[in-house]
Amino acid sequence: MLQQIIFSIVTLGAFWWATQQFMKIRRNIFLGKDEEVSDDSGARWRNVLLIAFGQKKMFKRWIPAVLHFFIYAAFVITQIELIEIFIDGFFGVHRFFADKIGGLYTFIISFIEILSVLAFVATFAFLARRNLLKIPRFMKSEMTWWPKLDANLILFGELALLVGIFSMNGADVVLQGLDPEHFPDTGFLAISGWLGPLLFGGLPEGILVIIERFGWWLHLLTVLAFLNYLPKSKHLHILLAFPNTYFANLQPKGEMENMPEVMNEVKSMMGLTEDTGEMSMEEELPEFGAKDIFDLSWRNLLGAYSCTECGRCTAVCPANLTGKKLSPRKVMMDIRDRMEEVSTNLDSGHQKFIQEDKRAAGVSLSKENYDDGKSLFDYITREELHACTTCNACVEACPVMINPLDPILKMRRYEILTESAGPSDWLPMFTSIENSGSVWQIPDERVKWTQED
Repeated sequence: MLQQIIFSIVTLGAFWWATQQFMKIRRNIFLGKDEEVSDDSGARWRNVLLIAFGQKKMFKRWIPAVLHFFIYAAFVITQIELIEIFIDGFFGVHRFFADKIGGLYTFIISFIEILSVLAFVATFAFLARRNLLKIPRFMKSEMTWWPKLDANLILFGELALLVGIFSMNGADVVLQGLDPEHFPDTGFLAISGWLGPLLFGGLPEGILVIIERFGWWLHLLTVLAFLNYLPKSKHLHILLAFPNTYFANLQPKGEMENMPEVMNEVKSMMGLTEDTGEMSMEEELPEFGAKDIFDLSWRNLLGAYSCTECGRCTAVCPANLTGKKLSPRKVMMDIRDRMEEVSTNLDSGHQKFIQEDKRAAGVSLSKENYDDGKSLFDYITREELHACTTCNACVEACPVMINPLDPILKMRRYEILTESAGPSDWLPMFTSIENSGSVWQIPDERVKWTQED
C-alpha cells in the first residue's frame, strides 16, 4: 500500500508539473502572429506519416539514420511496457498482463529487449560521435556548453532507462523460479531469459527483490524525469516534430511569400490595378517583416521549438561552408532563446516590461503591450542575415521540415523596408529598382524599349 501511495504521488505530481510546462510552451508558440493553415490536409498527413513517423529524410545519411532509428523504435515500443508499469503501480499488482495474454506477452517483452540492446549500442555510438569523433557539425560555436550538455544528458538518461529495464526483467526472471505465486511466468525472454540467471543467479531472494524494484523504479523515474526535462531540451522535437511536419509549408521551396502592401503598390505602379490614391499623411506607416518573435508566424515559433539541433541545415549551408557567420541552426536556436526570455519576463508580470506609453494603473503585462527594449536583432546579427543566399538548402536538409529561411527573410524585410537600412552594396540596387524598375543603374526607364518605333 505504501508503494502505491508513493507511486501515485510521484506520478501524478510529475504529470501535473509537465502539463504546466507544456502549456507554457504552447503559450510561447502563440506569441507569434496568427496564420491560418487549411490547405491539402491529405498531403500534410502524408508528411506526418513519412517524415515525422517514418523518418524519411533522416535516411539521406544512413549510418546516423539507422542508429537513430534504433533509439526511436525502442523509445516508442517501450511505452507498451510503461503502460503495464502504470497499472502495476496504481493498483498494487505485478506484471498485470503476463498471465492474461501468455505467449503474446513473451513476444512483446522480448521484442522490447532486443530493441533495447540495439538502442544501447546506438547510444554509445552517439556518445562517441559527439565527444570522441567530433563530427564537424557538432563542433560549431552555437553547440558549446548547454547544447552539448543537453545532448549528452539525454544519452546518459537512455543508458539509465536500459539499466532499469534489464535489472527489472533479469531479477524478475530469477524470482519466477523462487516465488511463482508473486512473480507470474513471463516465458523465456530473449535477453533476460539468459542474462538474468547469468548476472543474478544464486543471489538471495531478498536481494533479488531489491534489484527488481530498483530496476522498476529507475525505469519509471527516468521516464518521468525525461517527461519534465523535454520542455527545456532540444528533444522536445520528439513530440513537436509531428505538428511541425503537419503545418510545414507545402508551397514550392523557391516560392517566397508576397507582402500584400508591396505587391499592390507594384501593381499600381505598373498600371495593373486602379489607383487607390496616395496614403493619407495621418495614416500610420505599416511595419514590414519581423523585428521580434511577435512579428513572426506561430509556425516559425513552432519550428524553433521543434529544432533537433542536428546541424544538417548548417552542414549544407553554402554561406557557412565558405566561412561566413550564418548558421541556420543558430538562427532557430536564437529564436527559441528569445522566446524563453520573453516567456520569463511575461511570467514575472513586472511593469517595467510594459510599453511606456501604455503603462497605467491596473494594466497587466501581455504580449500586446510587451517591450523589454530588446529584439531578435540582439540575438541574430545583421551580418548573419546578409550572408543568406536564399538557396533553400537548409529547408531541404531539415529532417522535420523546419524552414529557417522564412524568419531570415522576414528580418531582412524589416531591416530594408522598415528601417531603410541594409548592406551598403545592396542600397544602389534598391534605389535603382525604385527609380527605374531595374536592378542596373541605367538612365532610361526599364520599359522604354517597348515604346520605341
